[in-house]
Amino acid sequence: MKTATQSASSIVLQLDRVTKRIGKKTLVNDLSFTMSKGEIVGLLGPNGAGKTTTIRMIVGLISMTEGDIRIGDYSIRDNFEKAIRHVGGIIENPEFYSYMTGMDNLKQYMRMSEGVTEARIMEVSKLVGLELALDKKVKAYSLGMRQRLGIAQALLHNPSVLILDEPTNGLDPAGIREMRGYMKEIAEKEGIAVLVSSHLLSEMEQMCSRVVVIQEGKLVTVRSIGEEKQSEPQVTLSLQVSNVEKTTELLKGQAGVKVEKESGAGNGRIHITLQHEEIPSVVKALTNAGVDIYRLEELKSTLEDEFMKWTEGNRIA
Repeated sequence: MKTATQSASSIVLQLDRVTKRIGKKTLVNDLSFTMSKGEIVGLLGPNGAGKTTTIRMIVGLISMTEGDIRIGDYSIRDNFEKAIRHVGGIIENPEFYSYMTGMDNLKQYMRMSEGVTEARIMEVSKLVGLELALDKKVKAYSLGMRQRLGIAQALLHNPSVLILDEPTNGLDPAGIREMRGYMKEIAEKEGIAVLVSSHLLSEMEQMCSRVVVIQEGKLVTVRSIGEEKQSEPQVTLSLQVSNVEKTTELLKGQAGVKVEKESGAGNGRIHITLQHEEIPSVVKALTNAGVDIYRLEELKSTLEDEFMKWTEGNRIA
């Protein structure tokens, strides 16, 4: 599935009707989506939706039953070695030689990878904020530092696509915020497409430009984060007013305004839906009628709200 803003030249990852069956059970069913250079895409779905299976197929840990995955110009099915050279990833937890320093671990990987230099080691270490910790032994690293070292290792060979499965798992709030910043910097500075699977929807909302939602192995939707819904020009407002009953009566008589919810008597709250351009006239009508407005705010659906609609309330994972 290619979006209107994606050109064929910018697409670095393409899943084309990918299916995975084990026996009679279908884990992933006819799944298609694309990713472009420099974007961060979240892979979301309830427990058992097929997220991990999808990631494992992309990195070649398990085979596809049907369909194909293309990374750059190469097919995972037909030209695996050339395709996988363009992928970096952390699946589950990164593993290192704990008795060695961060630099020595990266040098060990450098020896196994064609074209990687010590200059590249320093470049990616700085990108993930580890340049001052490379001389420390990995056994002294915090969980967040290990995660960053894993990302540095995954970036050494200049991949086009970075795959991260639960990169913030186990991190404290400060570590999660740092990780979010690194992901954005990697996408922006390196032009790498980053595919992130996570159950922290609030983090995905702040990190990702798009989300791909799957359920029972099937694609549910692909959505841009923060995109305006052209089909829904109305807005929902929450008003804290001096007189809920009076406000309700006034607004029920106003064309184009729908009272959604009331709470509290006297000084309470009321939720209304209306056209954006009608907001000034509503405020004017209330103030002219002697109703004091203490707070007015727009109510927007969060990614979690949307996720629950897309998956009909199934658990997040």
